[in-house]
Amino acid sequence: MIIEFLIQLIRFIVLVLIQVLILNNLHLSGIFNPYIYPLFLLLLPLKMPKWVLLILGFVTGLTIDMFSNTMGLHAAACVLFCFMRPQVLKLVEPSGGYEQTDKPTLSYMGFRWFATYASILVVIHHLFFFFLETLEFGQVGFMLLKILLSTALSLLLIFLAEFFFIRRKAI
Repeated sequence: MIIEFLIQLIRFIVLVLIQVLILNNLHLSGIFNPYIYPLFLLLLPLKMPKWVLLILGFVTGLTIDMFSNTMGLHAAACVLFCFMRPQVLKLVEPSGGYEQTDKPTLSYMGFRWFATYASILVVIHHLFFFFLETLEFGQVGFMLLKILLSTALSLLLIFLAEFFFIRRKAI
């Protein structure tokens, strides 16, 4: 239990540092905004209580907001992400259900499951975040392009991080 907590804490710190020190400082013409920090929320245990998820989502988003000067936008998007996570997990649940030892990772659940799970939640996060950021219907085309490109780049970074740290299940 303590080891799992430490792993989660280290993952949180590393992903936040990558986000605020590297990715937030990339200037990609204002169209690409890659976010890797949602990986922390994606990899939280499957059976985590919803209230804990919502608090962790708020804290994660607020931490990014403090470094990004985005006044609660990330916190709001992360809370929605965590609110929707249990429903997405039900939607992508394997036919036999989840095992007690299952973790929502690429190595445990496979590429197809993880890609579906991560894509749905990252799209929800990015749609809500960029909608709140823009709050203007006159720029719908630009906003959709930004969402599409940022989502694709964020998912690429998330998949690369998962492939880099992949652990094979014991057979």
